[in-house]
Amino acid sequence: MGSLRVHWYIIYSSSTLPAAIFWNMFNSSYSSRIFIYLFQKRTAFFYHHPPYVLMQPKPEFTSISPGNLVAVTEIDLGALSEIYDEMEIYLSIYMKSASTSDLDASRSFIASRFRAMEKSLPPELRESFRSTVSLAQEATDSPSWKGERLRVILASSPESFLHVYRMGLEAEPLVVLDTSPFLLPLARLRDDYLDWGLLLLDSQEAKLFVIRSRIMEEMSRSSIDLMNKHKKGGWSQMRFDRLRKGAIKSFLTQVAEDLANLDNLQGMRGLVLAGPGEAKSQLKELLPPQVRDRVLGLLDVPMGTVPSELVKMGDQVALDYERSVSKKRAEELKSNVLKGQLSSYGIDPVRDALTHGRVNTLVMLSDYVVPGWICEKCQHFQEGARPEVCPQCGGRTSQVNVLEELYELAQRTGAEVEFVEEDEFLQSIGGVGAILRY
Repeated sequence: MGSLRVHWYIIYSSSTLPAAIFWNMFNSSYSSRIFIYLFQKRTAFFYHHPPYVLMQPKPEFTSISPGNLVAVTEIDLGALSEIYDEMEIYLSIYMKSASTSDLDASRSFIASRFRAMEKSLPPELRESFRSTVSLAQEATDSPSWKGERLRVILASSPESFLHVYRMGLEAEPLVVLDTSPFLLPLARLRDDYLDWGLLLLDSQEAKLFVIRSRIMEEMSRSSIDLMNKHKKGGWSQMRFDRLRKGAIKSFLTQVAEDLANLDNLQGMRGLVLAGPGEAKSQLKELLPPQVRDRVLGLLDVPMGTVPSELVKMGDQVALDYERSVSKKRAEELKSNVLKGQLSSYGIDPVRDALTHGRVNTLVMLSDYVVPGWICEKCQHFQEGARPEVCPQCGGRTSQVNVLEELYELAQRTGAEVEFVEEDEFLQSIGGVGAILRY
């Protein structure tokens, strides 16, 4: 079987079918990539001892697992990036699945792309393509799960390979046929939706949640019983207020200590503090520096705020924080380049630095395209016009967006990847640069 790279890029912003099509076939060889772009306008209190209950995990706590919606952070992109076979085909499908109408539009769209793809393939690849489509068919036809908004299907029949991910996130519809799974949209989602913690609290109760790809799960909770307003003839007002304030401070101090000792926070982007009143601000001041530095922001909300609203508001705080981090990485790269310090830019220098394991952070513009080519045999790639055969090994070549190949190389070599939405300097150096380890 001949090698193959066929890419179908679908970009549109509404649920209806594409309005316009741009077709650019780079060449007619079996190893060519075909790009198709489709665009479209798209409390009663009483104080007693002990004054608080330590944060304890809920017995019914259930982690995200197969059968539930998956968090994008649970997808092993590193392992998937290792999959490659120049003799076989891999089908990657990204489909909207939030509603019946989304599914119907996605299925119609996917079916039309399948028909166009099959017509574009050489005869010797069509049977493998049909069997791969058949393998993915059940996943494309099945109904949505509760909370599902995006379905990602990676399939290759010759390799008996089928991965299906149902998520509560959103991404543009996409169908890609290639010699490996197409992972860049998943990478962008992972960059935007790292796990984060949400602590909802007031002066007498604290609930800790983990938010994983918009899925909210309660991790632990703590509480305190506080005295109610005293009756006539009871304690003096000053003594009452003093005891009550002391109990609140003791409670918040214990919550701060519990947070500092939670291993669950280690793998998270950070923590959002939410709730009414001043308790969240008081807690922040009580946190040890290593935890306080990881507070993403504060939200002033009632304790009874519905979970979906909490997730929505907290997600925006986390996304704003992530964008600020991305901006700082871009500024760090710019500073290093201008000072001649640990940095690299340009496709060839960055590729070589990645190959030798020297890259700490790969900084890339989101949705940026650098035309180039890759050898299907030795996997050498570079920007510029595609030669008929690889000058290094004589293998067949394919047209690619070189930034996609840099991302996959970063995954395989353990480099971090930071996607930046807009940056003039990054654009001026070709859309990509690297902060080096040495």
